[in-house]
Amino acid sequence: MSTWFMISLLGTIAVIPIHFLSVEHSRLEERYGAEKGKRIGSILGMISGWGIFIFLIGLWISPQPQFLIPLLQDIVFILPLFGLLVLQIPLVHLLLGIVFIIPGAWFGIKGVTEIGLKESETHRPEKVITTGLYSRMRHPQYTGAILSHIGITFLLSSFYSLLVTPLVIVINYLLCWKEEKELVREFGEEYVHYQKSVRMFVPRVRQTDKQQ
Repeated sequence: MSTWFMISLLGTIAVIPIHFLSVEHSRLEERYGAEKGKRIGSILGMISGWGIFIFLIGLWISPQPQFLIPLLQDIVFILPLFGLLVLQIPLVHLLLGIVFIIPGAWFGIKGVTEIGLKESETHRPEKVITTGLYSRMRHPQYTGAILSHIGITFLLSSFYSLLVTPLVIVINYLLCWKEEKELVREFGEEYVHYQKSVRMFVPRVRQTDKQQ
């Protein structure tokens, strides 16, 4: 594996403890005081959020072998990028990329707009959000990240990125697990009820009960 890919992979893993610390709001405020604790948590949250995003890009575009799905492999789309690079994308890879990227981007953008950019970066909501998309899934942004990773991996035919996809899913799960652990600490039974009513990653098509 290339040095660039390994740095991106290790960077993605290294960001996990930073994210864990960023959501420990009570602990940070007890140690540093309310205002300073909030500020430190916000800074760590932005570092971890943008860090994971940047390192994921590294996983996708770093030098690596390409894989090919042996189906309609002779049909290739040529995609020039800014006059600097020309991508040759097999039809099946293009279709799979679109299938994953479009809903992934929608979940991510919709999740941010409904909860707010500040809360998305700092992972510090003022209340339990149970409306809109959050009434159907607890973590649309992480679902979007997973789907987008899979879609871009197909689009670029990035073999190493494909290999580490299970790890990317596990990392996103761990981030959600830690966030929810702290949310239960902050909001108590209200968030426990929300956990029982709404799935973590898979959106519920129909609402079986009304969130309060």
